[in-house]
Amino acid sequence: MKILVAIAFFLIIGSLVSALFFLMKDKGKSNRTVQALALRVGLSVMLFILILVSYKLGWIEPTGIR
Repeated sequence: MKILVAIAFFLIIGSLVSALFFLMKDKGKSNRTVQALALRVGLSVMLFILILVSYKLGWIEPTGIR
């Protein structure tokens, strides 16, 4: 589960970096920045739902503050 969350996190960061690249390269003349940011939001929502479902199914457990 930790590996899956880490991969999703890196995909989210990669999408954010690509949005910055498209913003600098296209100078606002195309929709690629908006598409990259929409992908980032979609990946973030999917990761949040995955964590909630994993908790409900017992795949992950809260550890609390140590």
